[in-house]
Amino acid sequence: MNKIKIIKLKSFTKKSGKLIPLNFDSKFPIPVKRIFYIYGKKNNHRGDHAHKKCKQLFIPISGKIALIIKKNGKEKKILLDSKKNIGILIPNLYWCRLKFLTNNAILMVACDRKYEFDDYIEKYSEFIKTEEKK
Repeated sequence: MNKIKIIKLKSFTKKSGKLIPLNFDSKFPIPVKRIFYIYGKKNNHRGDHAHKKCKQLFIPISGKIALIIKKNGKEKKILLDSKKNIGILIPNLYWCRLKFLTNNAILMVACDRKYEFDDYIEKYSEFIKTEEKK
């Protein structure tokens, strides 16, 4: 679990609101090839898979989401809160599940690879077998 990184996002606040810029330069933790958004309703789940090669940066846009990560028989839960200005970088070969804790929560995910169907490990039993081979 030590490869999971918390990324502090810079923010600029004025009385009119907050700006959080993302610059995809050499300081960004991964070379971004794809971005997508996940919307969820309270107590619903998404994810429940791992990636063979893809690394992902999870950035909460609105609301609160629990990120449940599994690796080598261990489990870690991280609260993603849109008010905290952080992102979580998840390496490849980590099992991830999202649980939406508030209605209409939104999560942005930046990936270092384009969508590849064959990159997904969707069965937990297959993920365990992959870990045992390493």
